[in-house]
Amino acid sequence: MIQITWNDDDLDRLPSDEDWDLLQLSTILYYLHESNPDNGMVRDKTDPTAPVSIAAVGMALASIPVLVERAVLSREFAAKFTRKQLRFLHDGPQGPEPDASGHRGFFYHFLDIETGRRVWQCELSTIDSAFLFAGALTAAAYFDRDTADEAEIRRLADILYRRADWNWARDGGPTLTHGWRPESGFLPHRWRGYDEGLLLYILGLG
Repeated sequence: MIQITWNDDDLDRLPSDEDWDLLQLSTILYYLHESNPDNGMVRDKTDPTAPVSIAAVGMALASIPVLVERAVLSREFAAKFTRKQLRFLHDGPQGPEPDASGHRGFFYHFLDIETGRRVWQCELSTIDSAFLFAGALTAAAYFDRDTADEAEIRRLADILYRRADWNWARDGGPTLTHGWRPESGFLPHRWRGYDEGLLLYILGLG
């Protein structure tokens, strides 16, 4: 494992090219080491017992164009892996059952890394789903060639994005809720103000 250490002098200067290269390498190694090669799901952290974070999957998807452009991964391999990730998410069970992958197009915050089903009685998370959708759409915009894999990436990303029921996530109010649980219904908190919730509204309006 790569460890990045800082001293007080580092805080008084702008990052160097070497700093950026190290940050890129450590990020790449995280996604490579913490991803399930069979389905592309990404752990929430380096703990080997940690479940998938759906937001981490979205961030991994968003990093793929950078990996290809910087010649870390070949475009053909990256496209096949991205298609595998999106296909797994697309095929995951959606419904009100407490062990589904998601409901109404949104996904649970944490999923089992093998089955892709909900763990820990966690919430159906609107913001973490938004990070996933944004990553999928980033990959779809990048993979624009007329190949079977790249065309399938665009098709699957579009389906994942369009099947999210944004009006349902409002729960009758003017703003989006933080999420929902099958055991207790919608969470009482809502996304308001200038924060990461803006991503939800951009995607929802789109």
